[in-house]
Amino acid sequence: MNGLDTDHADDAKAPLLPLQDTIHRSHSFNCLKNIFTLKNFFILLGPLLCAVVCLCVKFNGGGGGESNSRNMLAVLVWVFTWWLTQAVPMPITSMSPLFLFPLFGISSADDVAKSYMDDVISLVLGSFILALAVEHYNIHRRLALNITLLFCGDPLNPPLLLLGICATTAFVSMWMHNVAAAMLMMPVATGILQRLPPGPTQSHLVSKFCKAVVLGVIYSAAIGGMSTLTGTGVNLILVGMWKSYFPEATPISFNTWFFFGFPLALLIFIALWAILCLLYCRSGSGQALSAYLDKSHLKRELDLLGPMAFAEKMILAVFSMLIVLWMTRSITDDIPGWGSLFNGRAGDGTVSVMMATLLFIIPNKKQQGEKLMDWNKCKKLPWNIILLLGAGFAIADGVRTSGLADVLSEMLDFLEAVPYWAIAPAVCLVSSTLTEFTSNNSTTTLLVPLLIQIAQTMHLHPLLLMIPGSIGAQFSFLLPTGTPSNIVGFTTGHIEINDMLKTGTPLKIVGILVLSILMPTLGNFFEF
Repeated sequence: MNGLDTDHADDAKAPLLPLQDTIHRSHSFNCLKNIFTLKNFFILLGPLLCAVVCLCVKFNGGGGGESNSRNMLAVLVWVFTWWLTQAVPMPITSMSPLFLFPLFGISSADDVAKSYMDDVISLVLGSFILALAVEHYNIHRRLALNITLLFCGDPLNPPLLLLGICATTAFVSMWMHNVAAAMLMMPVATGILQRLPPGPTQSHLVSKFCKAVVLGVIYSAAIGGMSTLTGTGVNLILVGMWKSYFPEATPISFNTWFFFGFPLALLIFIALWAILCLLYCRSGSGQALSAYLDKSHLKRELDLLGPMAFAEKMILAVFSMLIVLWMTRSITDDIPGWGSLFNGRAGDGTVSVMMATLLFIIPNKKQQGEKLMDWNKCKKLPWNIILLLGAGFAIADGVRTSGLADVLSEMLDFLEAVPYWAIAPAVCLVSSTLTEFTSNNSTTTLLVPLLIQIAQTMHLHPLLLMIPGSIGAQFSFLLPTGTPSNIVGFTTGHIEINDMLKTGTPLKIVGILVLSILMPTLGNFFEF
């Protein structure tokens, strides 16, 4: 009996052993599954490809020595692999030159660190602080409602209202980053659309107009950013690389870029408005919308904001002063501008930081001792963009000093006979295609060093290719993933991928054509 009881006891305990074993095996499987992920594979792929380049690639010549040129290429492969796959967060990847360059003997720690803080970075910091002030005091909303009210028309004119919304977005995007402009303007635009009937009760004409407004905001944000140096990180990367590769050349000032970028953006903007009107503003839409959208609604929204406070007026005054100083620092050879008073030592970044500093000094007259801005309001500064800019400048320096630039130039000799009219649209097309799958900034950082060598091989002014490559990187009009601005519009639920493809394809074609025409004409006039 005792033996039987023992057997039963053993039987009762027996299932516990396989269960423990199953848990152990399941835990081991989960651990292996967590280790062997696609993301971890991409993390390893960067250093692995770097090692392959170091072991297998051989260069003949190169200004900085064969090993330096090879090491620079290896580091580029590592960094771009992480950027393109996003295996490691982009800001962290952007800091990797700080340890890779010294370890691979490309440049010293001090030299590479200097790339992460120059006048262009100062320009970004100051302008972003001002943009945060505009956002904090809701100035963008007041501006948008005033301009939209102006364009609304009486009776309601949908193409004119669409023009007002798009023009406001483009104007806001000229002075702050594209993504910030889209995020600021989308609630304004959707606030207007909330007056329309939702979902299934919405007529076809009303639905079309909603699509036009959302598409107009995201594309206008991208187009407006092309106008000014501060409008997008791509323009700043271009200016920084030009300064790094050609330190003896005249730097691209805010003023110089504006007189080229604004006509370019204006022509593309007109094309955008025409495309949206043709596709989405059908006859009869005015009558369909007039029951829901009128001036009284917009006036009520504006009245809710109340009169403009002292703080808002001061921020607008500081911003206006900054724009005037940017535009007049360097005007022409005959009219040198105020920058000549400081013998060229003051840059656009100098003014940007100086004006931003005023915001921390001027009281806002809301509470005793409180200023227009404090550091807590600056916690939303986009350090990811600042670090990416620094990485781009460090890479530009590394490509030049390591001798990789000379090696690339020798490899591209076959392009010498290619005419400019053929190469410029091709560069813009490649750049605008690549930017649909990677960030605009990454595309620019990847292509510009190569375009400099192509231009020198073809005996062209480098900016004749650098600018099409950089502007083309901003033509991310086809996919929601092309830029965060597109995602902002896509998440509203008003548009689908087909809408972006239908509108973005002709817009991209127009952009390439306009840029290809302006570069050898207006570009030459401004000594590009």
